[in-house]
Amino acid sequence: MAKMRLYYSPSSPYARKVRVLALETGLDKKIDMVNVALTPVAPNADVDKHNPIGKIPALSIKNMDLFDSPVICEYLDHQHKGRKLFPRKGRDRWVSLRQQAMGDGLLDAALLARYEGFLRPEERRWPDWTKGQMKKVDGVLDQLEAEAKALKGKPTIGTITIACALGYLDFRFGSHDWRNKRPKLAKWFTAFGKLPSMKATVPPPA
Repeated sequence: MAKMRLYYSPSSPYARKVRVLALETGLDKKIDMVNVALTPVAPNADVDKHNPIGKIPALSIKNMDLFDSPVICEYLDHQHKGRKLFPRKGRDRWVSLRQQAMGDGLLDAALLARYEGFLRPEERRWPDWTKGQMKKVDGVLDQLEAEAKALKGKPTIGTITIACALGYLDFRFGSHDWRNKRPKLAKWFTAFGKLPSMKATVPPPA
């Protein structure tokens, strides 16, 4: 297998998904990790060469560039011979993909709230926008609490995505106290967070 290059930031939850999957599958040894700095208003020229959208993560392989974490993760899951983190068929596959969608949806909303409160000039901020995004976050959290039993078992792309999303809330929204009304989800995340792959990819202090 040709060497791959992953453009990422330690603070990116989407890049964390890829890094956790790479560690879980042993593919981390075949990937050069390139730490880049960028924001929606401060693009990175190296990333732009490999992703026309200008976002991370971006994976450069021999004859192609891949971008968007679900695409990169599914590609990597085809590059190893071990247990697949994308279940191949049946109900397990759809449960896992649905979980991934919930985790990514939570992240999309949380990042929009983060950008509104951090990047947008204070005089242009729209509190109702932030409230609307956090309502989406809480809606996903409540659903995950109701489905916490389905999160148990060996890691899949679904549970990895959810764990990275919860980790992002701890990283950027520490005052939100998502655990208070969701004890089953909190208990699951505490256990999942002990995986070496999760410990190795914890974002740096904010």
